[in-house]
Amino acid sequence: MKKALSMELKEHKSSAIVYFTLRALVIVVMVLQIFNRNYENVFLCLLTLLLLVVPSLVQVTMKIELPTTLEIIILVFIFAAEILGEIQEFYILFPFWDTVLHTLNGFLAAAIGFSMVDLLNRSERMMFKLSPLFMAIVAFCFSMTIGVVWEFFEFGMDQLFHTDMQKDTIVHAVYSVLLDPAGGNRAAGITGITQVVVNGQDLGLGGYVDIGLIDTMKDLIVNFIGAVVFSVIGFFYVKNRGGGGVVGRFVPREKERKQDFLRIVQEEAELAEQNAPPQADEE
Repeated sequence: MKKALSMELKEHKSSAIVYFTLRALVIVVMVLQIFNRNYENVFLCLLTLLLLVVPSLVQVTMKIELPTTLEIIILVFIFAAEILGEIQEFYILFPFWDTVLHTLNGFLAAAIGFSMVDLLNRSERMMFKLSPLFMAIVAFCFSMTIGVVWEFFEFGMDQLFHTDMQKDTIVHAVYSVLLDPAGGNRAAGITGITQVVVNGQDLGLGGYVDIGLIDTMKDLIVNFIGAVVFSVIGFFYVKNRGGGGVVGRFVPREKERKQDFLRIVQEEAELAEQNAPPQADEE
């Protein structure tokens, strides 16, 4: 497996350069975090190193070929989310960082869902063929499911481990049926909120704290946008089957026999074993 992974990484020079560059950067960051005794970030670095290998591992084990463009985007996405976003605190320094990544996640997840259906559609062993419209719908639903499951994960981490993955938002107005003086089902509001005091302590935030709802909905909305964009261009890709284009750079395909590196390594090992000189019997 190790040799097959090495062959896979070296197959595309562009993605190999990106992989080894990002890997070196992660190692540098991990060393710095060890010196700072920030072991939580050390774990994130180790996790990132593992995630960077996943695209190549998927290609080797599942015998599918990821286009170079898609592979590079996945690698950069992992680095941007874990190292830049979490450790370098880009999520705080740049408010748009989370939005960009969730939009890209929606796009990539739709590409993955679309490609899985496309591979099944092209398989001679499958007894059904989906129309371009249904393939686009499946890709869209797959992407939105991934987005929702991720929000479940963020909510669970916040509730169980008191993290703040669902980032809070400062708002200056609150509307709720709980504020209805009559105790009915009509939403009443408090507007112009500039100061909030909790247990006698001023939060000093200049407004009321929305604990994650706005962030969650914003993430799902931009995930929706990314999913719709890819699903639409994916629909026309299948409908026209125009050999490539923009979508062709994001749709994985089955590996050709000469690209099945795991099979090649196994055959080389079997051949070497057959050609090995017989060992002398021990007396």
